[in-house]
Amino acid sequence: MLRGSNMNMQRKRASTPLKPVLFGVLLATGAWSQAAPPQGVGQAAPPTLNAKQYSVTSASIEALHLDPPTLPDLSGYTPAAVEAKIQRKAGGRIAVQRMLRQDTLKDFTGGNGTRLREWIARQRGIPQAIFIEGGYVELGQLAKQLPASQFAETAPGVYLARLPIVVERGATLHIGKNVKELRLSEERGAFLVNDGTLFITDTKVTGWREASNGPSSFRGENVFRPFLVSWGGTETYISRSTLASLGYNTSKSYGVSITQYTPEMHKRLQRPRPSGWLIDSVFEDIYYGFYCYEADDVVLKDNTYRDNIVYGIDPHDRSERLIIAGNHVYGTKKKHGIIVSREVNNSWIVNNRTHDNKLSGIVLDRNSEHNLIAYNEVFQNHSDGITLYESSNNLIWGNRIINNARHGIRLRNSLNVRIYENLAAANQLTGIYGHIKDLSHTDRNFKLDPFDAKVSMIVVGGQLLGNGSAPIAVDSPLSLELYRVEMLAPTKSSGLSFTGVLGDKQQEILDLLVRRQKAVLIDPVETQAELQN
Repeated sequence: MLRGSNMNMQRKRASTPLKPVLFGVLLATGAWSQAAPPQGVGQAAPPTLNAKQYSVTSASIEALHLDPPTLPDLSGYTPAAVEAKIQRKAGGRIAVQRMLRQDTLKDFTGGNGTRLREWIARQRGIPQAIFIEGGYVELGQLAKQLPASQFAETAPGVYLARLPIVVERGATLHIGKNVKELRLSEERGAFLVNDGTLFITDTKVTGWREASNGPSSFRGENVFRPFLVSWGGTETYISRSTLASLGYNTSKSYGVSITQYTPEMHKRLQRPRPSGWLIDSVFEDIYYGFYCYEADDVVLKDNTYRDNIVYGIDPHDRSERLIIAGNHVYGTKKKHGIIVSREVNNSWIVNNRTHDNKLSGIVLDRNSEHNLIAYNEVFQNHSDGITLYESSNNLIWGNRIINNARHGIRLRNSLNVRIYENLAAANQLTGIYGHIKDLSHTDRNFKLDPFDAKVSMIVVGGQLLGNGSAPIAVDSPLSLELYRVEMLAPTKSSGLSFTGVLGDKQQEILDLLVRRQKAVLIDPVETQAELQN
């Protein structure tokens, strides 16, 4: 399913088999939406079925077979491997220059001048930055060469940056274990820009409020806080470190970001797509715990993302082949724990724990396809466990999705989603819910984010246990296939009940699914007629 997945990793845990006591299924199959999105903007209107009957037939069991997915080999992503990548090339230089007319800083000084005025006010003059050029530089060298008004060692191994720090192309900055903490001054507008290679190993980087001699704890989305951004063509390595109190709601200033240059800059600079490894580290009180844009092969492994503001992990536009594995994501205050959005494809979200987030635990959004969500523990989130918005052709395998405030797994306007061997238990609404929604009256950009108001899924194996309203509910499916699904301990006393247009098909479904142990295909009669013509 996923290109480039020729590696292997053993599943960390095995599901405990539950006694197969089959109880209620609810298939809510109402009419297709009558509100057609506007044509000519990249999305298709749903067909009008007017609540015509669905047919129930036996599907091919052989066609539903899938081997367990091949997972990436994570053994090479270690702190020792990060250390081995450091090239201590002599000749690195440190210079202080004006921020104006610097490609690396145009996002922060250009435009209508609003952002530039912020740095003029914070630095009380023409804004300057510290530039690392030419080769390898360790952080401690800055304190030896610069005045305390720009960069100071305030205690043994504790450094305070009072200017932005820019790693130029061809240069390497290493913030290593001889640094107890790098503090970026909020009052002076400090931040960290990587246009070369950046290593943060065995240390701590903190947004710092000098007035209170403490971290730049979040006070509001538009209040400046220091941040880290790595541009196109860069490599960023963060290992066994803590990053805290960074980022606010302004472009490329979200906290910890790996991002291609803006389209105008990229057209001129033609930089390759950025990449990096973030491993064995802690990210807390960050506006976006992680953000990337048009990045490739980024590895987020065995990190803790706790108490971040909007998202824990947020890969974005057209990023490819990401590995998000073994992370612990919890306490996100405004939205989701892990979300990939807008054509983030061919990636792995595996063996993570994501819980107690404000909305969903894991989300695929805006045409993110050919991704694997496998062996995650997703529990106690304040909305769904796993949510797919307008994201087709994905595989959800072997997850444990428990006690979320809404649905266990929810699909909206998503086709060909395969849901295999999952446990969805004690979620307050349905275990698995699929539905269509007309988005034509929203502020959605349909050229960037087209959609089809259709849903189809295949559910094979796994257990749906004690979910609040139903094990499965599907609104107007283009097709639904069920096989070997254990539906246990319904919370409703009515037990097994099919409603809507499937009400008169209940006995056929039970006969195939339970007594004869066959796969069941449920689709509109109109679809069958079209196939015969």
